Amino acid sequence: MRIVVDGDSCPVKDEISRTGRSMNVPVLMVSSYDHVLRSEEGVSVIQVDRSSQSADLFIANHIVSGDVVITQDYGLAALALAKSCAVLSPRGESYNSGNIDYLLERRHHHAKARRGGKYAKGPKPFTDEDRQVFQQELTKVLVDLQENAGI
Repeated sequence: MRIVVDGDSCPVKDEISRTGRSMNVPVLMVSSYDHVLRSEEGVSVIQVDRSSQSADLFIANHIVSGDVVITQDYGLAALALAKSCAVLSPRGESYNSGNIDYLLERRHHHAKARRGGKYAKGPKPFTDEDRQVFQQELTKVLVDLQENAGI
């Protein structure tokens, strides 16, 4: 088991690194060359080219069942779920078979509205409380996976 992070726009990299280290779970951060990430104890970094889907494609091609994937991208989340990974958003929301179809459909409708000139508000600002919620959810997922694996 490892934590695989879509690192290009992830606001909780520090929380992921700390949690991974404290639970002895390796972390793999994947980002484009446009983002400066540094390897550290327990954290490996892979950098890919700048194209918009390079990090997502790398992750999709390298994750395995039992990995924990952190991403904001619903498409990548769907691919990770199909590979039997646990998937969380940086706000600690769990993506699962019960909500991913709805999220993908909602993304499609919003994209269609934007093409029609209608723009919604962006996401609410990221807060310290969001960071705490994320860290609690990540810890809970890791504990559950370790207990189920008998670690």
